[in-house]
Amino acid sequence: MIIATWNVNSIKARFPVLCKWINEVNPDILLLQETKTVDNTFPKLELEELGYNLAIHGQKSYNGVAILSKFPIEDIVCGLPDNNDDEQARYIECFTGGVRVASIYAPNGNPSNSPKFTYKLKWMDRLLLHAKNLLHNEEVVVLGGDYNVIPSDGDVYDPSSWHDDALFKTETRSSFQAIINLGYTEAFRALNKQTGMYTFWDYQKGRFQRDEGLRIDHFLLSPEAADLLNTCTIDRKPRSWTKTSDHTPVLCELR
Repeated sequence: MIIATWNVNSIKARFPVLCKWINEVNPDILLLQETKTVDNTFPKLELEELGYNLAIHGQKSYNGVAILSKFPIEDIVCGLPDNNDDEQARYIECFTGGVRVASIYAPNGNPSNSPKFTYKLKWMDRLLLHAKNLLHNEEVVVLGGDYNVIPSDGDVYDPSSWHDDALFKTETRSSFQAIINLGYTEAFRALNKQTGMYTFWDYQKGRFQRDEGLRIDHFLLSPEAADLLNTCTIDRKPRSWTKTSDHTPVLCELR
């Protein structure tokens, strides 16, 4: 089973690129972030024609997450628990193909001296609590998406210039590590020790051409999922296409 995650940075703007990639790679489950559209304008019919069932949690112009699966989708959860006052569409979860899977778009948090950073950390605290509760059922759990976390110096092209950025602050990395400490496995790093492997390159200043990127898109696996982990790879190719996202897909293969 191939599970992929991709922050598409507007599904309407990137739809031709998305379809091209799906036709080439044919993932079984695809987690999307930053879809930037409400549910009733999401391209459901076109994706269903490609063989996918859909779970969608949209928002106009901002955020938005979705799960595409070739298997029946059950038990859809939109938003993290204790989410009554949070209208941002950043989390969706379902059970499909024998896996409990979530598509995550964590807050950016910049500037780090603003309420946006406080919101980011509180959101990560809620994700931590939910991730802990998910372990109680001893299911195969895959939490994938854009975490907006640079885990270590080897995951950013110039660590010295990012120390005050919300993605790289100590508090941010500690929040991410706290989820791993529950018993989750960070799939890519578990199998790939090489540094300088990125999932995001800014559009400005020729960052992709100079390979000045960040690794901020991750898969966290429960022990039951980690036991099935075969490969986890970054597909850089779509980032080189025209009118593409500033992120590129990450693929996790479970046996």
